[in-house]
Amino acid sequence: MSDPSPKIITQPFIGGKVVTPLTEETFDSVNPATGEVIAAVAACGQSDVDAAVASARDAFDSGIWSRATPAERKAVLLRFADLLDEHIDELAMLDSIDAGKPITDCRTLDVPDAIGTIRWYAESIDKVFGQISPTGPGNLGLITREPVGVVAGVLPWNFPMATLSWKIGPALAAGNSVVIKPAELSPFSTLRTAELAAEAGLPAGVFNVVPGLGHVTGKALGLHPDVDVVTFTGSTEVGRHFLRYSADSNLKKVVLECGGKSPQLVLADQRHRLPSIAEELASAAFWNMGENCTCGSRILVHRSLRDELVSELVTQVASWTIGDPQDPDTKVGAMIEEAHLRKVMGYIEAGVAAGARVATGGSQVRQESGGWFVEPTIFTEVTPEMSIAREEIFGPVLSVIAFDTEEEAIRIANDSPYGLAASVFTDDINAAHRVSRALQAGTVSVNCYSEGDITTPFGGYKTSGFGGYDKGIEAFDQYTEMKTTWFALR
Repeated sequence: MSDPSPKIITQPFIGGKVVTPLTEETFDSVNPATGEVIAAVAACGQSDVDAAVASARDAFDSGIWSRATPAERKAVLLRFADLLDEHIDELAMLDSIDAGKPITDCRTLDVPDAIGTIRWYAESIDKVFGQISPTGPGNLGLITREPVGVVAGVLPWNFPMATLSWKIGPALAAGNSVVIKPAELSPFSTLRTAELAAEAGLPAGVFNVVPGLGHVTGKALGLHPDVDVVTFTGSTEVGRHFLRYSADSNLKKVVLECGGKSPQLVLADQRHRLPSIAEELASAAFWNMGENCTCGSRILVHRSLRDELVSELVTQVASWTIGDPQDPDTKVGAMIEEAHLRKVMGYIEAGVAAGARVATGGSQVRQESGGWFVEPTIFTEVTPEMSIAREEIFGPVLSVIAFDTEEEAIRIANDSPYGLAASVFTDDINAAHRVSRALQAGTVSVNCYSEGDITTPFGGYKTSGFGGYDKGIEAFDQYTEMKTTWFALR
């Protein structure tokens, strides 16, 4: 058990240590639950990014990590995972105070997921093999994968530890050096993780962190000519910027995991399971305050079941405690910042104005705390063209839409620019297979809400992203180059 008192680092981590930034600007990191400033953090600029990328490139070119044996890299990453485990309470506290997340979720879900991810990729290092092509006599074709070089990871604020691990796990396991820009709204756990990685034995320069603002620090990484891959998780709008940065620089690989508006389909045969389905749907919609790319924010339910399902959902939500994120009993924490709270409340007001009915919630609460809290909100009598049914709200707002036929449900589900995740609930295996094949989403869960686990690839269709996958062995593809070596044998 680690000391839960968190060590807050506010400066960049470059070359294996915390360094004084070359840029003097700072930004305030604010506790979403209280509105109070936690600390002033370095807003790294171009010179800091140049220094971090140079450190990463020097480390890569030296071969100290990129040419280390698989066994050597595995041993370091396993020590890294063990050290993270020793500091699990501290890391959970950092994410909770920084992002307004319930401490119980951070302690039992987010940080353990990050630790498990690092361990999984450590163990996979020596289990990824090349190939030999079926050539004619006298020839030999070797197909191998090599680390790509310098990987820049630009992270979101909603799952700081978990998303960080999805990026650095396969990138480091493959032998790359990394430069990470954490979200300006939640930088602390990433900076502390880098320090723990160095303590575990990761060579200096292999893992660098540059906190800063997206339009400055993120842009500098996107345009940097010595960055080989940018992996980004965040909004579709910002994802488009990284594609432009790549085109305007060195055509670096760009891996995008962007927004979502995930449909959850409840077919007509599910009346007997509505209480348990409502529990799944409530978790899909309101876990992490709905600040989740795969948030199940659209429920498509057969019209004959709608009213009963809404009643079950309202019952479920009544048990979701809204409170101080540091309270172990809290299930709903704070919105990440005041501007985001205003955005979420604006969508709720728009839903009412469009004619949808609020079945429960709909208000800002706990104003006396100084923080930014919104009640889990369920809308019924929603039609597919309403903004609450089409746009990513990224908050605890759920729209319930009725359908009459399976074909109509599929049409409504796919009528979206997004395609990250979806769920379907039915006892009919044929319908489950038919509908899951028809849904345009990178992950479809049947009779549950799930993103899968570390063994399965995670990515989206359409504007939810492309270019590779987080998680699974497939993640190695985006952090490696494929090489063919052709031998003429004598």
